[in-house]
Amino acid sequence: MIKIEIGSAFPTGEEKTLEIKGRDIVAGLPKTLTITSEEIRGALKEPVGQIVDAVRSTLDKCEPELAADLVDRGLVLSGGSSQLRGLDKLLAQQTGLPVTVADDPLSAVAEGTGVVMNELDFLSKNKRA
Repeated sequence: MIKIEIGSAFPTGEEKTLEIKGRDIVAGLPKTLTITSEEIRGALKEPVGQIVDAVRSTLDKCEPELAADLVDRGLVLSGGSSQLRGLDKLLAQQTGLPVTVADDPLSAVAEGTGVVMNELDFLSKNKRA
């Protein structure tokens, strides 16, 4: 809930705060804290960094033809993580490529998987060539 409410992968220009309630594990008493989007960005730094590293590693392995297409068309993010505010901007900054988020990022993964499943014979033939 915190990540969805105020989390981001890249500064958005509008820092947000959120009041959270829980139990202080040291004192054992209920407590209310106010956290900032900057603190959450810091907490997300490692997993977001892993995403950036995976994208860069994949781009390093791309065939020249695909790399040329990516320069022209860019990357399209899909899946749940693509909904993290600013992830597209961070990836664009880190890769130098245009980055957009799919219109329906959660359904895009399932639809893309369905397309691949329907084309397994074609993909297998081209892999051998």
